[in-house]
Amino acid sequence: MRRTVFYISDGTGITAETIGHSVLTQFEGIDFETFRLPFVDSEEKAAGAAQRIRTRYAESGIRPIVVNTIMDQSLSDIVADGGGLMLDVFAPFIAPLETELGTTRSPRVGKAHGLTNFDEYEARINATNYALSHDDGIDVRYDDAEVILVGVSRVGKTPTCLYMALHYGVKAANYPLTEEDLEKLELPMRLRPFKSKLYALSIDAQRLAQVREARRPGSRYAQLAQCKRELDQAEKLFRREGIPMQSTTHTSIEEIASKILSQLGIEKHMF
Repeated sequence: MRRTVFYISDGTGITAETIGHSVLTQFEGIDFETFRLPFVDSEEKAAGAAQRIRTRYAESGIRPIVVNTIMDQSLSDIVADGGGLMLDVFAPFIAPLETELGTTRSPRVGKAHGLTNFDEYEARINATNYALSHDDGIDVRYDDAEVILVGVSRVGKTPTCLYMALHYGVKAANYPLTEEDLEKLELPMRLRPFKSKLYALSIDAQRLAQVREARRPGSRYAQLAQCKRELDQAEKLFRREGIPMQSTTHTSIEEIASKILSQLGIEKHMF
């Protein structure tokens, strides 16, 4: 089965797409073709969105699904004229919250992703700069680090560090285990003072070989046997040192980051 999904918003559309994607992944066996229509903040744009929905409906003969985060009800009504199944992300929460808080909402476009707190924004930028300067062992001064990810090359340390920096303002560094580290089967000296900050990432050997092959085709570095050997040695080291570890093979970066923060006791909210 194939269904069309429109993520429509008067802002960036990030919220609609994030929530919509999370919900749609619960339905297996359906091929969702998705379109994001951001900044639908005028009657003209709303009418244009409705026309796209209407056209898609006519072409496929199947009603499109519309995940909507438009704040202005009159614009939502225009979009609804397109004939899609309208799913208003905020609707289930607004009435109960207005009752509980004793006040009505103030519809403002883009609040979820706007620059509303300069200190939080600066913390994210500083954390991102920290992650970049402490990537792959470039800078090994870890006194200010909140998390230090360890693992063999290409297990996902860098993107995880950047995700935690951008979304949580966490100062995350990463250290790639070298062949020398693995041969010694002991924690590198420079990491020992920061053992409580360490978190290990691993991955399936077959997947690692694929990732490395794309980076260095035909190299020993990308051979399956080499990947297996490195991963086996690394996991032995992590178990011996009692370092918490998780596999990145079938786990999203959001889940990886959440587990890391939870297991290390770092309580920070998403920006």
